Amino acid sequence: MSGARVLVVIGSLDVGGAEMHLLQVLPPLAAQGFEIAVHTLTGRGALADRFEAAGIRVIAPPGSDCGPRAGGFAGRAARAMRAGLSFASFMRGWRPAIIHFFLPEAYLAGAPVALLASGARRVMSRRSLNDYQMKRPFLARIERRLHSCMHAIVGNSQAVVDELAREGAPRERVHLIRNGIDLSRFIAPRDRSAVRAAIGTQLDTVVFACVANLIPYKGHADLIDALSVAHSLPEWELWCIGRDDGVGAKLRAQAEAAGISNRIRWLGSRADVSDLLAAADIGVLASYEEGFPNAVIEAMAARLPVVATNVGGVPEAIIDGSTGLLVTPSNPKALSSALSAVGTNPMLRLSLGVAGRARVEDEFAIEACVVAYEQLYRNLERQSP
Repeated sequence: MSGARVLVVIGSLDVGGAEMHLLQVLPPLAAQGFEIAVHTLTGRGALADRFEAAGIRVIAPPGSDCGPRAGGFAGRAARAMRAGLSFASFMRGWRPAIIHFFLPEAYLAGAPVALLASGARRVMSRRSLNDYQMKRPFLARIERRLHSCMHAIVGNSQAVVDELAREGAPRERVHLIRNGIDLSRFIAPRDRSAVRAAIGTQLDTVVFACVANLIPYKGHADLIDALSVAHSLPEWELWCIGRDDGVGAKLRAQAEAAGISNRIRWLGSRADVSDLLAAADIGVLASYEEGFPNAVIEAMAARLPVVATNVGGVPEAIIDGSTGLLVTPSNPKALSSALSAVGTNPMLRLSLGVAGRARVEDEFAIEACVVAYEQLYRNLERQSP
């Protein structure tokens, strides 16, 4: 079945939740007949080659990946102008039927330009709560004004959808499409002992896996505090899997001061997350805010019990006490108690992990997510310009 030309706009294709989500959904949509291109604003990113290998065209502003970026207002303004001109030029030449913006940066920078594309259907995807708007009230006002110019607005959790409605987004244009997981990634992971041996972790060590870039709101500092007082735990390690976005040195110093630096493995950005999860024992996410985190449902897909903070769309994935444990955010003491409860009870880990995997199979398979996008795009195709 043929489909429309769809132009996806995002900041870059570095490793992150939104980017990995697109890597899972865009190739199947292309297989359904949609002609898809991704235009980045700040550079290609580490995942760009994987998109292209999957048949998705990637366009980046000229010079965006060449050398260090100039700092200050002038540097940012020059990059924004270059990105806007590149996006406008490609949009005019390629003439997409649908333009889909992912994340606030792309929305704020690209949507005003896209208003010049007569006939194109405009879509925005929000994948987090709007806490970030508090720091930039002027940009928040612009973002809320843009909502009325979109033909569809997508949230990845009910919590995000409800916030969009409170911001004034037209209810009839707001859609819920939760993240999905490609379960085939978890069918035949690498041997657990081989993965642990490569990291230097003993087989009988209880491993907590936190898949989250090192960003303050992901709550790594609370996680370190929680583990530093979890004295009932047996031999344990924490694997921190994710890119350092500027707070890594501070977190390492905190772990050193707490006397647990030897128990934390800073693994950085990895392409083998499914293998690492299969070799771990417990998934953990201590965020202060989330939309609907891939990290949680990926851990559940790997049959791990998950301890996570009760924020955003997290409780839409985890059923407290059945598929994982939920704790209040910014509460290292409560987090420590939950980690200790799961870390000291292998039978509890097993029951939570089995139930979590079953929930992912029933509710969060990638196939249902792709179908939801396909229906959205085909409905937009049928709308008159």
